[in-house]
Amino acid sequence: MNILIIEDESKTAKELKGLVEALGNDIKVVDILQSVRSAIQWFKENVAPDLIFSDIQLGDGLSFDIYRDVQVNAPVIFCTAFDEYAIRAFEANGIDYLLKPIDVDMLQQSLEKYQRFKKLFDGQNSPYQQKLTKLIGQMDTTYKQSILVYFKEKIIPVKVIDICFIYAAHGLVYLYTLTDQFTIQHNMEQLEAMLNPQQFFKANRQFIINREIIRNVEHYFNRRLFVKVNCETPEKIIVSKLKANDFLRWIES
Repeated sequence: MNILIIEDESKTAKELKGLVEALGNDIKVVDILQSVRSAIQWFKENVAPDLIFSDIQLGDGLSFDIYRDVQVNAPVIFCTAFDEYAIRAFEANGIDYLLKPIDVDMLQQSLEKYQRFKKLFDGQNSPYQQKLTKLIGQMDTTYKQSILVYFKEKIIPVKVIDICFIYAAHGLVYLYTLTDQFTIQHNMEQLEAMLNPQQFFKANRQFIINREIIRNVEHYFNRRLFVKVNCETPEKIIVSKLKANDFLRWIES
């Protein structure tokens, strides 16, 4: 069985590779890909594997962008560090998932499930392909409309349209509106999955920004970008040179 891993965290990918290959002598991980872009290119140049383990969030976008751009007939077991909308969608469509950190028993069950339903995965118009297409459509409409924040004894729903930016520092994550600042319990990875990527962009490890607050963008040192916004921020918002082109395309989209 040839298996492809799509995972942007090197340590996690290596651990998954070891767990998978330890489950059988006939199992081989043919490649590990770390981005949407590299995965799209890989599928254009290689024969599809028997099975794919795919993280949901990659450094340059959601892995669902891969399956929109290229035809992938191999079944996918999605890996995720959170249990928001995704898991419910997978269960409804019969597509398996693994919750990080990956448990070897759950991994074994996923592979056994793949073997049982292998015949369903054959062919371009297979039930699996139809389910994946349906799942991708669902993912587009399940972004959060509000995020709950806890302030003293109160639970406050903050509308997503009112969020200016989200900022992470010193192990804490803060949500900023034009008038308020809240400490929130979600991490940056979870928040990025909750927010519509057409509206919000993760500029760096510290900031997720709403396109509505952007005033202009300036070139910065070492081919980075300095994002000027219409509100005060704890520090400058700098986009790395690796993300600069994606950021500019996002602004145009």
